[in-house]
Amino acid sequence: MSLLHQGTTDELDEAARGEEFTKGTSHLIITSLIAGVAVTIAMGLYVGLNQTPTKSTGEIVAVWAHPLHVETSGLDANGAPMAKEVFDQVLVFTEVRLHNQSKGPLFLTNMMTNATLADGIHSSYAATATDYDRMFLAYPGLTVPHGKALQLQTTIEAGQTVEGTVVSAFRLTKQQWDARKDLNYTFSFHYQPNLSIAPHIPVIDQ
Repeated sequence: MSLLHQGTTDELDEAARGEEFTKGTSHLIITSLIAGVAVTIAMGLYVGLNQTPTKSTGEIVAVWAHPLHVETSGLDANGAPMAKEVFDQVLVFTEVRLHNQSKGPLFLTNMMTNATLADGIHSSYAATATDYDRMFLAYPGLTVPHGKALQLQTTIEAGQTVEGTVVSAFRLTKQQWDARKDLNYTFSFHYQPNLSIAPHIPVIDQ
């Protein structure tokens, strides 16, 4: 075999090895791309299948704010003397609509009204339906519509929508209330996450 022929064979061998290397590299790139796509799809399916849909939705229908200057009589329920109190408060009446979009019942346990002021968040639990009705007897000058009370310990069946009005009280002056930065509501359910709702309507001052 001549040196020329031997050199040509070596060059062919090198070329063949280079071609095989290129093919191997291409296969690695394609395999990596396929694996990456498969992982992305798998992650998407996992997130999609494990996301828990929201079981409850809600809407704030109307909000009324009624400021009061309160002076207690200085007597308890039995007529015995007690310390007299003088303070300002704001009664916040809220008409709310709640909907159960799950396949089972929801058990409403409580509701809070949250007002963000300059010194932080002030929260007030909603009064019971009985206390809500008593407000209109205690303060006959209220001009807020006396609608149906929302029962806090109520069961919302699958697909059902309930609606009613609740009242919360804040020991604030009207000026402090008017200077609030935010207002929202928290609804609590047995064994379910809380539902937070922000009103998309203006507050009606009474």
